[in-house]
Amino acid sequence: MLMLELFKMLSIGFIVGLTGALVPGPMLFVTIDGTLKKGWRAGPEVFLGHAIIETVVLVLILFGLTALIGESEMAFISVAGGLALVVFGVMTIMGARKTSYDPKTQDKVQSNSLVAGIVTSASNPYFWIWWLAAGSALVLESYKIGMVAVLFFIIGHWLADLGWFTAVSLSFSRGRGMFSQRAYKQILVACGIFLILFGGWFAIA
Repeated sequence: MLMLELFKMLSIGFIVGLTGALVPGPMLFVTIDGTLKKGWRAGPEVFLGHAIIETVVLVLILFGLTALIGESEMAFISVAGGLALVVFGVMTIMGARKTSYDPKTQDKVQSNSLVAGIVTSASNPYFWIWWLAAGSALVLESYKIGMVAVLFFIIGHWLADLGWFTAVSLSFSRGRGMFSQRAYKQILVACGIFLILFGGWFAIA
């Protein structure tokens, strides 16, 4: 039973993480930029910078918020987090119509990919809104099972981030797109639908 719960948290972490990674944003563009400058290693380096910031946020959630949150606060976070996931799901589907990751349209920024991952994560409002709403709810929900469940959730989350940004950097380092625009948009829509369904369940559970 425990292994099933851990696998569920790993899967949720991966799918939610993939959804966030696929949404076009600063991290995607600095990954492409870094790749064109230094090769495929830019993707893993951007991810590492991102993971450093997420580790800090995770620690703050576990050792700060958990001491202040009771059952009523937990219920509020669950509803708010679920609704946030629904909103992000709708935004993902709507954004899929006009999304594009053509590096020729992006300005050159951040030459150090690890620093770029840190800066783009820490300065992105979407990142903080997600972690303070949906992310904290998911972490605290997994914490009910135990710290090992939190680890499975964040590992799944990081596997998605690392896999996606490494795939992007490998793709652009070879001078061609690994994914067609149509396939990319279809993945976004599928992840958006998942967010809406999962967020709705989370809000009413």
